[in-house]
Amino acid sequence: MEHENKEERRKVVKYLIIILAVLAVLNITLLSLNNLKDLASSQNIESFFSKNTETKFLSNINGTLIELEVPAVDTLGKGVSTILSVEATKGSGKTLVDIENLLFWADTQQSIRMARYVAGNITGKNLNNYDLIYSVKVQNASLIGGPSAGAAITIATIFALKEEKPKGNVMITGTINHDGSIGPVSEILEKAKAAKQANADLFLVPISQSYEVEYKSSEHCQEFGTTEICSNETTTNEVNVSEQAGIRVIEVKNINEALQYFK
Repeated sequence: MEHENKEERRKVVKYLIIILAVLAVLNITLLSLNNLKDLASSQNIESFFSKNTETKFLSNINGTLIELEVPAVDTLGKGVSTILSVEATKGSGKTLVDIENLLFWADTQQSIRMARYVAGNITGKNLNNYDLIYSVKVQNASLIGGPSAGAAITIATIFALKEEKPKGNVMITGTINHDGSIGPVSEILEKAKAAKQANADLFLVPISQSYEVEYKSSEHCQEFGTTEICSNETTTNEVNVSEQAGIRVIEVKNINEALQYFK
């Protein structure tokens, strides 16, 4: 009998320990959630608790995430909008890339390397103390080119490192060079149309690219005596990108100049 009583007491103690452990874990979890909510409220920022799936800025004690819409052109030559995100967290200098349905891996890698380098120089941050995570999601397209996103990747990286929110109504296209200058890209008009479709108010382009040259081919036939000779002729036409796309277009020569329009 005494042995049975001791066994019963052991079971009771065991169950009490389990219950106390569960309560302790729940208490820690609730405290953690409350602390994160207080942090988001005190900093007046969008947080993980937001139901808004279109969040473009997220900052907390773990790091900062920036989302920018970037214009591109698909394989059919049509302008499309892509979502670029850059997340900067405290780390050891790692760079991670997540790209969906793209065949421009090498181009994008080079753009990211250069964007990272330029962003570090402009912000003065020691990037050995940060991990940077890049993600590109394509909307309604399977293939786009990578280099023309260089300027946008740099802008997003800078804002992520500085823990600041960029304007959401501005879009940019252009390659990025080591000195922060923005290089020329192709198919500006289609990208401007994509920016307009994405509800942007301002589209930033490289120097001398607010106008685009259109090439038109036609056949011309002329009689020479009793013989008719036909040949293909090409004519050019200068197109005002702003007027054709219905969006304000400004030329920028470098990242520092472009940054002013995102603040």
